[in-house]
Amino acid sequence: MRKEYILAVDQSTTGTKVQLVNKKGQMIVKDSLEHQQYYPRPGWVEHDPLEIYRNVKTLLMKLVATAPIDVKEIISLSITNQRETIVVWDRQTGLPVHNAIVWQCRRTADLCTEMKQLGTEELIKSKTGLTLDPYFSATKVKWILDHVKGAREKAIKGDLLLGTMDSWLVWKLTNGKAHSTDYTNASRTMLFNIYELTWDNELLNLFNIPASMLPDVRFSNEPFGYSEDLDGIFLPISGIIGDSHGALVGQMCFGEGMVKATFGTGSSLMMNTGKTPIRTEKGLMTTIAYAYDGHVYYALEGVIHSTGDTLKWLKDNLGLFDSFAEAERMATSIKDNEGVYIIPSFSGLGAPYWNPYTKAAIMGMTRRTNKNHLVRAGMESIVYQIKDIIELMYAEAGITMKELRVDGGPTTNAFLMQFLADIIDLDIVKTNIPELSSMGAVYLAGLATGLWEDIIHIKELNYSKYTFTRMMDKQKGRKYYQDWKSTITQVINHSDTRDGLLI
Repeated sequence: MRKEYILAVDQSTTGTKVQLVNKKGQMIVKDSLEHQQYYPRPGWVEHDPLEIYRNVKTLLMKLVATAPIDVKEIISLSITNQRETIVVWDRQTGLPVHNAIVWQCRRTADLCTEMKQLGTEELIKSKTGLTLDPYFSATKVKWILDHVKGAREKAIKGDLLLGTMDSWLVWKLTNGKAHSTDYTNASRTMLFNIYELTWDNELLNLFNIPASMLPDVRFSNEPFGYSEDLDGIFLPISGIIGDSHGALVGQMCFGEGMVKATFGTGSSLMMNTGKTPIRTEKGLMTTIAYAYDGHVYYALEGVIHSTGDTLKWLKDNLGLFDSFAEAERMATSIKDNEGVYIIPSFSGLGAPYWNPYTKAAIMGMTRRTNKNHLVRAGMESIVYQIKDIIELMYAEAGITMKELRVDGGPTTNAFLMQFLADIIDLDIVKTNIPELSSMGAVYLAGLATGLWEDIIHIKELNYSKYTFTRMMDKQKGRKYYQDWKSTITQVINHSDTRDGLLI
């Protein structure tokens, strides 16, 4: 029996998807489940790791049972995951000692501020390529060890393990036989030296985290073990990669200077810089793009904390619309934003501002302002934040871009994509596959198992594409963006960094 299918897990911030993909790169079956979001305090975000694992297992078992193929035709199980979200668990009981602390969580903002005042930021960036920010995993682990009763004592004894969500899922699926992660996820912890490609003892000492807690680090297309917790279904696990990095591979951005934007709860823009890392100075991050077949490739990245989540807030919290299709109609029902801007810093600001204290704001309202203006302002805020990062990439890399490849649910919004092309003045290229993070993991699993011989065969997979080109007058686009810059600067300058309140 020919093995020509890959089972893919896409574990994201709001839920988990599973897909069955064939050798042609076609999605045969898919299913999904959402998990609960916990907000124990303002600015804090948590997930239940056990709920997420139950959802993963439920979806995998259901798909295997209902898929129109024999399970023996599945060659591998791949995983892509939300990055930076961290789990700490007991190696004996297999139980988390605390809920997972999500990448959005700002509980360690004051700790980051204190560490910056001690002059540690440059040391951290010189080793990890990352900005000292609560977005990343290291301060989250330190918080758990410092605040969960008995956790530090257990960690010192070697009884606790840590990992990003991929590592947690692999450990559970293999019944504790594999405690591993890949280079991309390791590079997001703020504990991994991306130049020496190893966990960094100086950083571990800085954050007071025992090395015994760490997973081993592997190339994405290495074997990670076998699933042993799927009721007798044994599948090799390979193709592990962080979701944004997976999207870079899924978009086939294998050439230097190629750029993609992934739209999800937040957004990540990533530019492939090849085997040479570019050290950044102005708010971008140097990160590992992907790693396979013994080679590591680097990228410049800009992270936006709230994009799709802004639209979700307008829908769920403010009740301005019932569906995203309705939201698009509302945005196009008016010809102009009439000076209304939303600064969606619900979890602080990411690149290029990196301000964890700034609170969200709506600016420029008049008596004429209605819900259509707010919905349009929310969509426009996504585009302006992307423009911020594109401008930095021009400055840092000195590479002329011709197009921006996009993926994620919001790319189905034609107004959003056209406005993006108008403001950044680049061709916006989207494929007929809205979710490409899992495809990156699938490609890497396929390379690991011989389903595809090399990158060339992956590039030959046929996907339809649609391109948005600029239609707006350049001067009008510049005016929109200048007003955005003025507005966000005003909000940042009037933030009280002690408690994040506008004054």
